[in-house]
Amino acid sequence: MEEHQPKESRQTLERIDKKYIWNEISSVLNFDKGLFYTIRELFIRPGQTVREFLLYDRKRLVKPIIFVIFSSLLFVISEQIFGFETGSSPDKVKSEGIRTVFEWVGQNFGVFNIVLAFFIGFWARLFFLKSKFNLYEIFILMFFAIGVGNLIFTLFGILESATGLDVKGAAYLAVIVYSTWAIGNFFQKNKVLSYF
Repeated sequence: MEEHQPKESRQTLERIDKKYIWNEISSVLNFDKGLFYTIRELFIRPGQTVREFLLYDRKRLVKPIIFVIFSSLLFVISEQIFGFETGSSPDKVKSEGIRTVFEWVGQNFGVFNIVLAFFIGFWARLFFLKSKFNLYEIFILMFFAIGVGNLIFTLFGILESATGLDVKGAAYLAVIVYSTWAIGNFFQKNKVLSYF
């Protein structure tokens, strides 16, 4: 038999109206917490930001899986709108199997990024065995780093569309440099060996 709380003891929630909707949207899009705060902090100080998320405050950043899904969705939508090829499969692939894999990745970009985060996370754990962070915490780092990588690809793709320049190589280099910096900065930012 279900027990119901007396009507007097139930808390009434705020009504959903335009003020409520505006507050919800602005809480996600402001620079003190939410999406823009997450993006800014991950671009400026990725290692410290992820460590603070893991150890002290999980309310200010967008959750890592939501962040990677959002950034993947933003990339795919931008790719459809602007028609850029940055971040897509290389043109000169001759193997039918490899082309099929690239096509699948293009059609399942968000899922692929989550799988990629797990794959890279396992390898990072092997390289940083003495780290105080466990495998699940390293996965969080990877989700954030891959999410920022998606944003970098999106920015370079929009640049490609606006200028007509072939920026694929520069985009891949920027993502690799950022990812290396974010991972090394997270583990031991003062040791040069961390970045290799």
